[in-house]
Amino acid sequence: MSERGAPTEAEFIQDLSARIAAGKSVRRKLPAGGRIHVDRPLPFVVVHRRRRTRSASAALGVASASPVYAIWPMKAEGDAFAYDLVEALSQTLDRSLGAFLVAELYDLPVPETDKADSAAPTPYRFQVGASDHPEARRAAQALRTALEKLELERQTPRIDPRPEHQDLIALPADTPRISLGIPRTYRTPGGEGVFPGVLHDLQTGVLDALLHALCGVVAASDLPTPKHYRALGRRGFIRAARHVDGQLADVASGFDFLLSVSPINTAQAWETFRDGGRDHEPVFHYRPLTVDASREKRALYAIDVDGVEDPVLETLFREKQQEIDLQLTMLQSRQTPRFRDASVMLYGRVRDRLAEQAAAVLASLNARDPAPTDEEDAPDTVDCHAVRDAATALVACYRKRLDDFKADISLRDDVTGLMVSGPRLMISRHTQMRATRVDPLLQHEVSIHLLTYFTGKQQGLQIFRSGLAGYEGIQEGLGVFAEFAVDGLTRERMRLLAARVIAVRAMIDGAGFLEAWRLLTRDHGVSSRMAFHICARAYRSGGLAKDYIYLQGLLDVLDWLASGRSLTPFWSGKIAMAHVPVIDELHERGFLRPAAVTPEFLDRDQARANLDRAAGGLTLADLL
Repeated sequence: MSERGAPTEAEFIQDLSARIAAGKSVRRKLPAGGRIHVDRPLPFVVVHRRRRTRSASAALGVASASPVYAIWPMKAEGDAFAYDLVEALSQTLDRSLGAFLVAELYDLPVPETDKADSAAPTPYRFQVGASDHPEARRAAQALRTALEKLELERQTPRIDPRPEHQDLIALPADTPRISLGIPRTYRTPGGEGVFPGVLHDLQTGVLDALLHALCGVVAASDLPTPKHYRALGRRGFIRAARHVDGQLADVASGFDFLLSVSPINTAQAWETFRDGGRDHEPVFHYRPLTVDASREKRALYAIDVDGVEDPVLETLFREKQQEIDLQLTMLQSRQTPRFRDASVMLYGRVRDRLAEQAAAVLASLNARDPAPTDEEDAPDTVDCHAVRDAATALVACYRKRLDDFKADISLRDDVTGLMVSGPRLMISRHTQMRATRVDPLLQHEVSIHLLTYFTGKQQGLQIFRSGLAGYEGIQEGLGVFAEFAVDGLTRERMRLLAARVIAVRAMIDGAGFLEAWRLLTRDHGVSSRMAFHICARAYRSGGLAKDYIYLQGLLDVLDWLASGRSLTPFWSGKIAMAHVPVIDELHERGFLRPAAVTPEFLDRDQARANLDRAAGGLTLADLL
């Protein structure tokens, strides 16, 4: 030990080697600056000598996202110790795993052709080198092949050999080594600024290519060959990722978005509208906001997503950051025209094709039943207490499978119908529905929305329970599909979903409440009360575009199944359809675990039969 009690460099390396030999993870600062990180013992290490500059570095970004890396400052007093450390690491891992390779990453100089007034993008020219070792040469060739398959800014990269006069880091000659020089194409021409999107895409692509090349080294070691090269990626959530995740969750949990934008007097507003001649716009009342949106935005963008050190997680966090920003913008704009505009940014517009399909559904239903009865007027209705009892029984069923499935079920005066927010199922005290509709709706709310909250809660990061950005479309689609799976997707329910599309389209196109209500009742055969409640949802807070996603989401689920794909990825948490490849990768890497529980309806014979039907291809007309 040194005089101050700190370990000497030799003791530092000895202790580190012992931990790694024992199969433990390591994350430590180096005495002369920098860091070593070992997610788990693997037969390689990615190294980078960091320059004394604050400029962005793709080499630094890729290295710090690698599962095993050593990074240190480019200075003489750091190099000697770092070389000793990497050599000891190579000996330890080679001895325990039967193979080892060092991969050095560095930033290439800015080309002289990079001029401030140039309109052409900087060419992507990488440098790849290798020591005279068979494993190094194989890895270098695999790296070249993987890099050549990248498409970066509509360019195919060029791979140059590393100049012979540039030595690899000082290690024994028999250590297998490769090197990769990364072009600084992300710099703004003539300056030190960067194009963030270009930098992110470059880092993600290079890391992917590097893992592809290193997979061959793992295959040559005593470790099992991974099923997919991405399984080599980082597994453990580092402290920075958990910290960012927690900060995002703190901001998101500071307000309940749907409750904040939904009226609290819908039932009373309907009675006033009905008794007043149905020719005056209803007046809706809202809860006072519990959040200062401007202050929360400042907190939101004070979150340092860059420190996550994992391009995949960084992308998920940034997407969520932007989604929360849009929600806060909508709260700031509540009951103004700006609310509708922000809503369209969040949920998108109704596509022409979807509007045509919705109108066709309504026309078909009207041809079969031109005078539909409101569900609330049917003779076999049940009230909110019966719905709560059935929900309590279904949650108890899930508690037997997952003890943490602790949902809060409550009756409320200030919601319409059924609503799930986080672990809560809220049921309106004004609820009246056919008895046969109770199970299908609870499969939607409990077996999809609540279930994915609790399975997401098991994943280690809160973003999987609160929802990745854009998750709502597929969530509502899965919810409606669950109704279909249990033979509960009635024609009247289809009428409601199709009418919501028509109302949202009219709202986005500038129609007022009364105009949309008349469009539904006069042109599409929707009952007066149903049309009112549909418009109340579409026009809440100034115009919420959300409700078209139910029918669109159902179509997306049907297309997904017809293409031969499984719904299994969606039970891992609240994710968007676009995130399935990411979820698959995170499963391969060990970040995520299989869903702790799956929907109860999947155990039913009728649901399995309906899944088979959907896999064979179904249209909306088939569902009628």
